[in-house]
Amino acid sequence: MFSIGDKIVYPLYGAGVIEDLHEKQVDGEVTIYYDLRIPVGNLKILISSKKAETLGLREISPSSEVLGIIENVSPIQMADNWNQRYKDNMERIKSGSLEKVVQVFKTLILREREKTLSSAEKKMLGTTKQIILSEIILSQNIEKDQAEKILEKSIS
Repeated sequence: MFSIGDKIVYPLYGAGVIEDLHEKQVDGEVTIYYDLRIPVGNLKILISSKKAETLGLREISPSSEVLGIIENVSPIQMADNWNQRYKDNMERIKSGSLEKVVQVFKTLILREREKTLSSAEKKMLGTTKQIILSEIILSQNIEKDQAEKILEKSIS
């Protein structure tokens, strides 16, 4: 179970801070909910503690590990078929693994430089960027513009 102030990652949304815990009665059973604030996009999400493991919630990675992953992960080979590529990328993102999210981000950036991305892949690129930035921001305790510089440096 997580506590107030814990920095966690919610796959598909990114890293955030648990601001509060709420008890709610659902179907006659009391459940604790995490009030999660994600800094990129100023998003607030209420998550059942019972679903935390199923959703893939995890603590943020250590600061040195985050920077290492962002700097050292390389783009990957993706399927030529759009549907298969999209499905594979969603699986990587849903895994909650920072390494896999960075792989998708860097590969989509390269693909965008060579070809035009579909609207779904453009949205996926934005999502992966948000997820990565949120983990950089919280692990390094920096502002968004500084995190964007770190991410830009990793793809140049």
